[in-house]
Amino acid sequence: MNPLRRLDSWFRNHPFITDVLVACLLVLFFSTLSVGAAAPIGDPSVNGLPWVLLSFFISVGQLVPWAIRRWRPVLAAGITVFFCVLQLLIGPELLPSIVVVPMMVHNLAVNAPRWASLAGIGAALVGAVLNGVKIAYFSPSFLDPSAALIENPDIYTTPTEQVIIATSFAVGAAAIVLAAWAFGDLARTRRIAMDQLRDRARQLEVEAAQERELAAADERNHIAREMHDIVAHSLQVIITQADGGRYAGANDPQVAMNTLGTVSETGRKALGEMRRLLGVLRGPEATEFQPQPGLADLEDLVETIRLTGLDVDFAVEGSARRDLPTGGELAAYRAVQESLTNTVRHGGPNTTATVRLRWTGRGLEIEVGDDGRGAAASQSTQGSQQGLVGLRERIGLFGGTVQSGPRHGGGFSVHATVPYQEI
Repeated sequence: MNPLRRLDSWFRNHPFITDVLVACLLVLFFSTLSVGAAAPIGDPSVNGLPWVLLSFFISVGQLVPWAIRRWRPVLAAGITVFFCVLQLLIGPELLPSIVVVPMMVHNLAVNAPRWASLAGIGAALVGAVLNGVKIAYFSPSFLDPSAALIENPDIYTTPTEQVIIATSFAVGAAAIVLAAWAFGDLARTRRIAMDQLRDRARQLEVEAAQERELAAADERNHIAREMHDIVAHSLQVIITQADGGRYAGANDPQVAMNTLGTVSETGRKALGEMRRLLGVLRGPEATEFQPQPGLADLEDLVETIRLTGLDVDFAVEGSARRDLPTGGELAAYRAVQESLTNTVRHGGPNTTATVRLRWTGRGLEIEVGDDGRGAAASQSTQGSQQGLVGLRERIGLFGGTVQSGPRHGGGFSVHATVPYQEI
């Protein structure tokens, strides 16, 4: 790494130590220059050790607060103002350490509250004017022109020239202070904007993480619904056929052969759907696109269910006026599939089921009922609860509703609606 960048990085990571080092350098340089400050106004003969110590003391007091300028900006500025007032009252006209005033004004504009920033610029401007007045009206040339001419004829200036010099000093000092405050306020505005951008970036990261979590949860629910619809239905048919074939095979081997054929065909279909679902999970390049089951496949579904021994009465009433929303036919198919699978699983022997599809002015109504004992059983197992929850979620995606519960006189019923696609 570049040594200058490494040094800059160290200063940025240790701001307090940096400010202390800078304050020490300022004291070492400017306090040394302040030792040679001019004698007090009106008494040029007084330039001994006490006056040197006073100048050194004021300079150190003005410069040392820079060490805490980021930690306590208002306190640092207050200490500097105190020693500037002390200089104005009893100190030399000018001290090299006065350079800290525009520096402190800039620091207030960057790091202090707004009120402190405005108070700092106001105090600095007032100090510039008062110091100019001190130079103009309390100088030897103005107080006693004849004595000043006799004492220092080489550097004597008339009172008018002294006023011009003082006015120029005050205007120049005010301009420097205003420039320092303006640059500091600009840096403050930039810092606030950067902080807002960082906050916004963090907020966007949090929102993006939340959106990813919601998307992942939604995808998990989608996968869970698909897995349940594929596995639960197919395995229920396989189990029922296997049980029936085992008992029937003892008397009629041909029945067992037919049953095994049904089991094999159902297993292959389930395996194909599982491969399709896993292809979607792996990525688009591994996906084998196949048509999703719809209303036209309900008769094949009913025939497969009948192979389990369940008597199913299937009928369609009316005709569609408009298309169902995209995926609506799949949702209707899954509703019938889930309802009949629960009937096979919990309905018991000698159960009959009815499937009615009714096309109305609002959409498709699906009603699946049975006369078995599945009302209590379907609510007692966690699997059926998951299936009904997934069914409500699937239908709800298209603005439909699902109602399920025991029937009067025994049995269980599921009523679902899938509205037409909005135009």
